[in-house]
Amino acid sequence: MREQAMEETHNGITEEAVYGALKECYDPEIPIDIVNLGLVYGVTIVDDWVGVKMTLTSPGCPASNMISEEVKQRVRQIPGVGDADVRIVWQPEWKPTMMSEEARKKLGINK
Repeated sequence: MREQAMEETHNGITEEAVYGALKECYDPEIPIDIVNLGLVYGVTIVDDWVGVKMTLTSPGCPASNMISEEVKQRVRQIPGVGDADVRIVWQPEWKPTMMSEEARKKLGINK
């Protein structure tokens, strides 16, 4: 189960800490963090390296580089992290239904 996986530590780094850092990253056009937007597809931790697999709301997102850099900077601030990388993927394609219930409510989306 996801809760158990989040408690595992890798060189003192937990998935919980990484997701917490990612919740501080925002798409500048939407006042919702990238986790609750459903943009983060996964986190990989190997020793002191963290990889984030994510997407964006659209392939032509003008803030792509800015968001990727913010993600790397936030993750690198986690104690024990030596380096971080971001991999932007387009499959599966992001849809508003991937947002958390909290995010949909904040944006006034009922479905």
